[in-house]
Amino acid sequence: MAEGYDGFDSVPRVPALRTLWPEIKPYVSYRLQVSLLHDLYVEECGNPHGTPVVVLHGGPGSGSYPQLRQFFDPQKYRIIIFDQRGSGASLPFAELRQNTTFDLVKDIECLRDNLGIDRWVVFGGSWGSTLALVYAETFPERVRALIVRGIFLGERQEVDWFYRSGGIAQFYPDAWDAYANFIPASERGDLVEAYWQRISSDDPSISTPAGVAWSVFEARASTFLPSPDLEAEFSDTKLAVSLARIECHYFRNDSFLLPGYIINSAHKLRDIPGVIIHGRCDFVCQPLSAWRLKEAWPKAELHLTPGSGHAASEPHNTHRLILAAEQFADAT
Repeated sequence: MAEGYDGFDSVPRVPALRTLWPEIKPYVSYRLQVSLLHDLYVEECGNPHGTPVVVLHGGPGSGSYPQLRQFFDPQKYRIIIFDQRGSGASLPFAELRQNTTFDLVKDIECLRDNLGIDRWVVFGGSWGSTLALVYAETFPERVRALIVRGIFLGERQEVDWFYRSGGIAQFYPDAWDAYANFIPASERGDLVEAYWQRISSDDPSISTPAGVAWSVFEARASTFLPSPDLEAEFSDTKLAVSLARIECHYFRNDSFLLPGYIINSAHKLRDIPGVIIHGRCDFVCQPLSAWRLKEAWPKAELHLTPGSGHAASEPHNTHRLILAAEQFADAT
């Protein structure tokens, strides 16, 4: 058994599950100009003198949301959240120019430097885990600890499993049917490219329905049990357009990473403590990705959460994320 892995027999020992901290409002919000084109929305919550943590949202393209503030004890953490390029309240909205993985890594470092923070905890789920890992491998000296969930390594086979080959159709055949059948049969050989031709259209009557179909498919597969609330959220046309447009841009370009980049660079994480959290029933990002990361980064703990899908809102995922945040609240 891998060192630091809690194993199957840990499940019965879990006491009452931890839930989100109470709602909290930012004590400051502002905009950060990171290029001549891009302007990021940033907010800070909690204790301005607490342990700094930067929170990286998923997608790419989804933008941040209020519950991201609630994984941290507001008395102990300075919680820094921003919308990545083209996402949420950042401008220009859904912009693809100058929008690559290493552009976003540069933005994280620009934000850290702008805030005068020497080292911080880095927290990210799904695409946010990808970005957190690439940032930590690029600037390991700036990372106190890593908390990553729903691991996506940015590799071609992961995208193919979910968006191209229909591997996920074995588990969500109804969601896959709606996603695939949006595209004419003659174009289903590469669904990512077929969706891109529609999502990138300048005609909203073409791009918006395609974006919603793409986004709703992701929502339907993200939780172990159906979540009408999540599906409704991902049906919102503004969210769907940015999510689908930016995800398609990244995924058709292999997330702007060389093959195997994160695993091949994982030796740079060797001195960084961390926690990896992944739903055992996550069909968006397969648990094997979390296992491979743990093997390449022995210092990290791995928790495969029982009865949990991909979303951070899954009860066991939330529980483990909160415990991990408490573990590093006083990280030095």
